[in-house]
Amino acid sequence: MSYLFDLPPVPSIPVLGEKATYPIRRIFCVGRNYAAHAAEMGIAVDREKPFYFTKSAASAILGGARAPYPSGTDNYHFEMELALAIGAPAHQVSVADALSAVYGYCCALDMTRRDLQLSERAKQRPWDLGKDVENSAVFAPITKAASFGQIAGQRIHLEVNGQTRQDATLAELVWSVPEIISHLSGFYHLQPGDLIMTGTPAGVGAVLPGDVITGGIDGLEPISLTIGHAE
Repeated sequence: MSYLFDLPPVPSIPVLGEKATYPIRRIFCVGRNYAAHAAEMGIAVDREKPFYFTKSAASAILGGARAPYPSGTDNYHFEMELALAIGAPAHQVSVADALSAVYGYCCALDMTRRDLQLSERAKQRPWDLGKDVENSAVFAPITKAASFGQIAGQRIHLEVNGQTRQDATLAELVWSVPEIISHLSGFYHLQPGDLIMTGTPAGVGAVLPGDVITGGIDGLEPISLTIGHAE
């Protein structure tokens, strides 16, 4: 089959201990999955069920990159997150079986045009302009699930120019990883290549050109991002 134009390479993420990389198929994101973050956003956490938004695979970049400050915003926020990589088909899986679909985990940044997210939310419109931003899904190398072990009270943290801005533990997740996979698989046929970003703790805030973001989760490779000038 011939195409009218050349397609870009499939975005992918390095995997510790592997020469081959993990190709990105889809990116799902869980909203307000830490109670303290929901509170700082002015909304009570929803404990009835998780909810989601998506980012396109084209928005993905690797940690260590320098990304330009995006157009259309003057309030660009960081959000430090645990991301999980699906490694086996999962559809309508139980909570008890959900972890069998996980290939690995990595640190991730969900960069957000906060002003646009909030203005669209206030008008009951989708969040796409605020969330599905070029270079806004940032991923560190993946650690295989067996090497990471059980999700418990691992520390999750983020710094801007060396100053701590987010500091919490994975025990504070409102919806656990198995619960997220089980619920999401009730609506989608999850497949290898699907990533799920599990939400951010409290402490989110704005960055400016020249700022350097660093972050980490105990047991995973750290992440960094330098904010460049707008293009």
